[in-house]
Amino acid sequence: MPETSDHAGIQRVRDAAARKGVDLDIRVFDASTHTAAEAAATVDAELGQIVKSLVFVAPAGDGSLEPILCLVSGPNRVDLARLAAVTAERDIRRATAREAQELTGFVIGGIPPFGHTQPVRTIMDPDLGRFAVVWAAAGTPTAVFPVPPGTLRILANAMVAPITEERRAADVEAEAQAQRDRDASSGVGGLVGDGATASNAGA
Repeated sequence: MPETSDHAGIQRVRDAAARKGVDLDIRVFDASTHTAAEAAATVDAELGQIVKSLVFVAPAGDGSLEPILCLVSGPNRVDLARLAAVTAERDIRRATAREAQELTGFVIGGIPPFGHTQPVRTIMDPDLGRFAVVWAAAGTPTAVFPVPPGTLRILANAMVAPITEERRAADVEAEAQAQRDRDASSGVGGLVGDGATASNAGA
């Protein structure tokens, strides 16, 4: 059963945006938007328009863990070496599901780009800027919202930097051809991705 739009997590995301003068169009679906592919199919968008909110952690000076959130375009994967260079955190690693929930206040599958229970350093994939609108999780695995990438960067207080693996031109073309074939056979804009979650640690 899907959450309602007044779910506490969704409200936290809405309130965080409102504090910066943005009124989010949060949409709650019956179907899961847990993975990038599910989210793309649900909102009839390209896989690249789906924002994956991926949580990483780095050791802090006091022995605790500092969360670092990566906002990544649907088909992309985080390159740990690049992320380490960008953040100057040599020992950065992917967060576990439990760590991600404890550090952000949201469960995997619904982690939003902002509205967390503590300040989170955020890095944004430049590829998201290729689109007029992108879609991000809104606090639960069935809630998402559309937003221009520039507005998303402001709301998340994100730094834009190259943190993803290089994708070969052949891979990009193969994905595009597969998408055209699916569209032609189904007549809809549903997308099948690699199972990477729209808002978890599937780097």
